[in-house]
Amino acid sequence: MPGITDLIARWWKQIAAVVILSLLAVGVITFMKPRQYLSVTTAVPASSVAADKGRIFNENIQALYSSLGYADDLDRIIGTANLDTVYLTVSAKFNLYDHYKIKDTAALALMKAAALLKSNTKVIKSEYGELKVKVWDTDKNLAPQLANSIMNELQGIHQHLQSAGNEAILKGLRQGLQKMQYKLDSASMPDKRSLVQAEIQQYEKLIGEYQLMVDNKPPVLITVEKAKMAIRPDRPKRLQIMMSTGVLSLLFAFLAALVMERRKFQPQ
Repeated sequence: MPGITDLIARWWKQIAAVVILSLLAVGVITFMKPRQYLSVTTAVPASSVAADKGRIFNENIQALYSSLGYADDLDRIIGTANLDTVYLTVSAKFNLYDHYKIKDTAALALMKAAALLKSNTKVIKSEYGELKVKVWDTDKNLAPQLANSIMNELQGIHQHLQSAGNEAILKGLRQGLQKMQYKLDSASMPDKRSLVQAEIQQYEKLIGEYQLMVDNKPPVLITVEKAKMAIRPDRPKRLQIMMSTGVLSLLFAFLAALVMERRKFQPQ
């Protein structure tokens, strides 16, 4: 059986043809794909203490907690990022159906644009416990706007969820205050009136505190770095793809030549 040098000498034309054809095919596909720019925005979780009235208005308890949350707090946010809600909102905000050149009815065009945006987006938790929103787009100016907008939408959704409990309590306190005012109007004894007035003051104090919490809308995420415009496109990585194609096609062609050469020396 011939050695490697003899094998290459016999089959170099075929090996070269396989490599060249592979490079041409992959090159045409790769260079036809539009180049996309990557923009990344980064945030860390805020402490859930900011949404707890009992901890906010108690200085002794507040001092025990950090202003930052934990990496595990990001899991539910990443779960929300897997839904279509965020991408539908952002797609409508930026009219992405026009950007993606989607020709369809308004509703279907919006859904298709949201699906494309979602496929070009990654929301991940980094190894350092940060939330990263990555967006690829052919427009280097639009990519950072989309990334920042997605982060803002995630912030808004979870701020609303975080405030929902306080809003429910506030509603109940207002209903309770109305009942206490009815009691005050119907009370005739001075002692009873003073007790009801004290309870009304307590209700009013609690309503003020909960109203402050609802109006304040404490953040769920603290942005560390907003997305910026990329200087160079990130994908497709043409050089790496062409190099990988060249190496793999060369190995394939060499192994194919080796197999065919072995068949020649097999006894019939």
